[in-house]
Amino acid sequence: MDYPFKEIEEKWQGVWQETFFTEKTSLPKYYCLEMFPYPSGRIHMGHVRNYVIGDVIARQKRMNGFSVMHPMGWDAFGLPAENAALTKNIHPARWTYDNISYMKEQLKRLGLSYDWRRETATCKSDYYRWNQWLFLKLYEKGLAYRKEAEVNWCPKCQTVLANEQVENGKCWRCESEVGLKSLEQWFFKITEYCERLLSDLNLLGEWPESVVTMQKNWIGKSEGSLIYFKEEKTERVIPVFTTRPDTIFGATYLTLAPQYPLIEKLIADAENEEEIKKFIKKAKIRNREGIEKEGIFTGLYAINPVNNQILPIWIANYVLMEYGTGAIMAVPAHDQRDFEFAKKYDLPIKVVIQPKGEILNPETLSKAYEEDGVLTGSTCFNGLENREAIHKISAWMEDKGIGKKETCWRLRDWLISRQRYWGTPIPIIYCDSCGMIPVSEEELPVTLPEETKPGQTLADCLEFIHCTCPRCGNPAKRETDTMDTFVDSSWYFLRYLSPDNKDNMVSCEMSEYWMPVDQYIGGVEHAILHLLYARFITKVLFDVGVVDVKEPFINLLAQGMVIKDGAKMSKSKGNVVDPDEILEKYGADTMRLFILFAAPPTKQLEWDDKGIEGCWRFINRIYRLTDRLADSDDREILKLLHKTIKVVSEDIEKFSFNTALARLMEFTNECYQKKISRDSFKKFLLLLSPFAPYLASELLKDEALHSKWPSYDEFKEKEILIVVQVNGKLKAKITVPADISEDELKERAKRETAINIEPKNIVVVPNRLVNIVV
Repeated sequence: MDYPFKEIEEKWQGVWQETFFTEKTSLPKYYCLEMFPYPSGRIHMGHVRNYVIGDVIARQKRMNGFSVMHPMGWDAFGLPAENAALTKNIHPARWTYDNISYMKEQLKRLGLSYDWRRETATCKSDYYRWNQWLFLKLYEKGLAYRKEAEVNWCPKCQTVLANEQVENGKCWRCESEVGLKSLEQWFFKITEYCERLLSDLNLLGEWPESVVTMQKNWIGKSEGSLIYFKEEKTERVIPVFTTRPDTIFGATYLTLAPQYPLIEKLIADAENEEEIKKFIKKAKIRNREGIEKEGIFTGLYAINPVNNQILPIWIANYVLMEYGTGAIMAVPAHDQRDFEFAKKYDLPIKVVIQPKGEILNPETLSKAYEEDGVLTGSTCFNGLENREAIHKISAWMEDKGIGKKETCWRLRDWLISRQRYWGTPIPIIYCDSCGMIPVSEEELPVTLPEETKPGQTLADCLEFIHCTCPRCGNPAKRETDTMDTFVDSSWYFLRYLSPDNKDNMVSCEMSEYWMPVDQYIGGVEHAILHLLYARFITKVLFDVGVVDVKEPFINLLAQGMVIKDGAKMSKSKGNVVDPDEILEKYGADTMRLFILFAAPPTKQLEWDDKGIEGCWRFINRIYRLTDRLADSDDREILKLLHKTIKVVSEDIEKFSFNTALARLMEFTNECYQKKISRDSFKKFLLLLSPFAPYLASELLKDEALHSKWPSYDEFKEKEILIVVQVNGKLKAKITVPADISEDELKERAKRETAINIEPKNIVVVPNRLVNIVV
């Protein structure tokens, strides 16, 4: 009979309703957390993989004697709900809560061991009031501020995007071309934490090196020099940051980013002013890495302060305002991007660093020389090694007052304003008499208006906007921007610890016990945005005394993507595998096993229908083994069992779930060839239980909920060499289990020598030899 998964799943879901409740105990703690989902309506295979990986870890840690925190919630604010409100003519809240209800049942069916008492949704006012409280704390510390800024604007989403949300000039969400717009916006001053965000990467445990590198690159610390160029006619200073002051004598032109703040003043009298403006408009939108380098000459010139040479000033789309000052000195002989641009626009190239033993000719260069060498064409610095010249030229410029040593960061302040409805209202009031006033903590939460029409933003909700000034009592207006949803997810892992706390965002006692998160699991696509913001907010909360940790996540597992037919699953490609269909046909255990067995968790997983069939057969082979159990084991089975315990335990610690399952499959095959006892089968089921909890629990019965992880006995697996003698002379050498009994060893010696003799005539020296006296 096939494994009756439907009735078994229904039974154990009921049993598990209150099984995984977590409290502070005297046991060692373990906080296992998967990134919470956006309630889009249905879980997809990426969700399944994420949550099943976390569940294996959480279940095995519980069995190993840890008090495990394993919660789940919903990242529930965001634009998709507003889009659904338009297309389906329903309120975003109803769409969101309906989706949460359905997805929660899907997660329960997967057999995930969550403490559902700790469930939270970021769209609930008792959650987002703490977003607002956090905003006020940042505001008090001068870390939340408002300014007019030219911001990334998505015309389709009709909202502002942070720099990190623009990917290759397109919206990260809808892939529309991003434009620019000047608006009054709210920012969080994450740049105040640059040094700590960088140095505290050393506090992390096991993070993928690629993710750490992405964080470092995004923070982007560069040490170099700030050099004061001047526009030739007006002598207006154009500061330029460079990490290569050793190449300053090789600068042949100056390049400005399209967003450079002084451009309008600089080009005001240019003959081709309109042409320049058209180029700037185009370049601003396309200002991203990987595009064809384009530029335009402004007709202006700058003075190089080290040698008074006159350099043409260009505007180019490859210069980023996000880095340095937005102005660069171009040294085409020693920078590949500058070299390509110079070749395209026939600009001069001057070599100022020569490799040892060679002479480079600028006219015959096929690419920029970016290696070390010796300075040339650099006046009194000629002959210096370029690494030495970096420091000497920097000091010389500082002494002359034409430059200074500078540390530059790539990271820019976090733009949090969104011109939407379905998000956290920013707790600010504007009064004509009193100015900008933060809402008091006692008045939180500032709640969203419930009666809205599809497509409305907060700016359309007059009953929300109009209020009374808390200081003078005159009519006032509320801020109509909502917060970026990355604010919601920057601290959600704390709310799980005390979700019903009405006085604090998190209980100090619970935070001290549970934080930091021991194991965080999620997609590598969050390597910059979410992880960086969560690290920043944790440091802010540390500074204001809410938490006593500087980093939120000690260990990070970045899971690979689930694909089919070589491509990411999508409706447009017609290659989506619906988890509901797999659950209905094969059950949760089968789907869990396939997701874990098909590939290591950090690698890409290719969906394979044959693979899911193979896991279904494996489940049934285990289910049918119950009819073959014996009162005792074959010795080979006992030996293999303990080897399996050892390897599976080690593999789970290394997150090598696929190889752990391969071992369990091998053991199952052996059980069909040899005798296995009920006790050994129980231990096997305990090994299986984190992977296939329904089947293991059903076969273990009452022992399923409280059994410990099986212990490995090396003597059950270890073998020793025994010398067999007859009357003191060597007769044979035999290999036997290390835990073999004396009686078993005597019988084995008799068989090897074909001598039938009374056991009293056989002398055993433990672990060494057997002597048969005839």
